[in-house]
Amino acid sequence: MTGTITAERRQLTGLAYRLLGSMSDAEDVVQEAYGRWYALSGPQRDAIESPGAWLTTVAGRICLDLLGSARVRRESYVGEWLPEPLPGAAGALADPADRVTRDESITMAFLVVLESMTPAERVAFVLHDVFGYPFAEVGAVLGRTSAACRQLASSARRRVRAARAPAPARVSTEVVRAFKLAWEAGDIERLVGILDPEATVVADGGGLASAVRRPIEGGERVARYAVDLTGRIPALTLEETTVNGRPGLLARRGGAVVAVIAFEVAGDSVRRIWAVRNPEKLHRWQDG
Repeated sequence: MTGTITAERRQLTGLAYRLLGSMSDAEDVVQEAYGRWYALSGPQRDAIESPGAWLTTVAGRICLDLLGSARVRRESYVGEWLPEPLPGAAGALADPADRVTRDESITMAFLVVLESMTPAERVAFVLHDVFGYPFAEVGAVLGRTSAACRQLASSARRRVRAARAPAPARVSTEVVRAFKLAWEAGDIERLVGILDPEATVVADGGGLASAVRRPIEGGERVARYAVDLTGRIPALTLEETTVNGRPGLLARRGGAVVAVIAFEVAGDSVRRIWAVRNPEKLHRWQDG
């Protein structure tokens, strides 16, 4: 039984990260869920037919409570709030998905769409569409009927479909690389050609690092902002990397990572850029 319970940690962490957009919060949720499991008596645990489903229900309810309080906290957050970026393909979070592909469900673009949902929509959609839980089990988490959960997931699905389909990873890599080279060269004209005319930049400094407080909109404005930024920050270097399973960039200064930059590429253009500057969200990116 202990081995079976421990094996659930990967899926629970992936669930909580997708719901909360924070790995540290996700790890706390999983720890709390396990704490509640081990607080049960032996007979109580033996009476639970599916420990995995029990842990998922508990973790989902904890996340639902945290999502409600997070909305209040983010009202006082300095500037824009972005999900915590993770290196690579987010390893333990790359769980197989039923109707949402494994890679898509951990991208920054996908997580940002999740942020636009109500807590109940988000929980219903992630549990059902990403992890394949039936609506009866989703209802146990939300305290709602299966029909109500179906409606919540349908509403969330419309939000996801409204987002433009991402470009293939190969194309995204080429576009991000071209953006990097043009940025390093300070070539505004080339940057404008790579950026969608309606491109936007959103930066998250959290009041702990300098960052624009509001999104910058328009390809030319974004290009000029990027070139101006490197002019104001000497010795800034850029590296290609993978951010939540998609091509991105690391910005370093003096060897330390000062920004993780994620991209949404549509067609052969950069449509959105998310720059995470808040040092509290960059611990996993620092060497050593």
